[in-house]
Amino acid sequence: MESYGAVTGASVPLGAQEWPARTVRIAGGELLVRDTPGAAKELPPALFVHGLGGSSLNWTALGLLLNDTVRGLAPDLPGFGRTPPLPGVSGIRQQAELLSHLIDSEFGQPVHLFGNSMGGAAAVALAAQHPEQVASLTLISPALPDPRASAIAVWFTALATPRLGKVVLERSARLPFDRRLKAGMSMIFGDPRSLAPEVLQAYEKELRRRDSQPWGYEATMEAARSVLFSSLAPPRRSLWADAARVRCPVQLVYGGKDRLVNAKIRTKAQRSFPDARLLYLPKSGHVAQMEHPQEVERAFRQLIG
Repeated sequence: MESYGAVTGASVPLGAQEWPARTVRIAGGELLVRDTPGAAKELPPALFVHGLGGSSLNWTALGLLLNDTVRGLAPDLPGFGRTPPLPGVSGIRQQAELLSHLIDSEFGQPVHLFGNSMGGAAAVALAAQHPEQVASLTLISPALPDPRASAIAVWFTALATPRLGKVVLERSARLPFDRRLKAGMSMIFGDPRSLAPEVLQAYEKELRRRDSQPWGYEATMEAARSVLFSSLAPPRRSLWADAARVRCPVQLVYGGKDRLVNAKIRTKAQRSFPDARLLYLPKSGHVAQMEHPQEVERAFRQLIG
């Protein structure tokens, strides 16, 4: 087991603190996971699943706010964070099965499942295919199929296209880092200025580290293809069909300033799940758990209460 240093302390904003990390053997490879510090072992388990280009660090603040209620575990999905790619685990369905194995090996009981963006899509697939493993489902800007055209959808399609996707990523990598950092923050956050400087510094540090990974381009393109293919699936095999099969209580969270997932889809999403509640945050972007963790925390407590 490998250990990693954690930045903690009352003087450090929640969003800039790191949970203790370790590696687990699963699906023939190693997966880095982080455990919520300070959570009692007898608390019910929670699993936090990040989105495309993200990592387990996206859940730092929310997990710490909830560590009196759940004992959280946040993995770096294969090809992201500090987990190298695993053969055959790049698509949403494969990610869902990997997470199912992780739940069995780490908990052996139902979890409160959280998913953001691509991780939200994998969480929906998991809850539909393995309902006995999921006690509740909290989805933050989940990557559910949306037929509406947008500039982001065109960019995403280009990213998912063989050859073209590689060209897009290589050209992006040649841009000055500060320019890419600013573009990334404006795409993900509703208002980056509202975040503590330490949180933004942690985001910048993670982006710089991601630049050094030899597998970064391929992992990003494979994940983009998976999200694109899921949006093209026939109705009976789509994530919307999965949503209709979810029987646990669901909390949906959408941001009014989300540039990646159109918040207008929230009405359809709430209708599609049999038991869903909706939290709409007008000033939040794509990662509400980072920008408005207290609001997401309150919604989850109400969901399970």
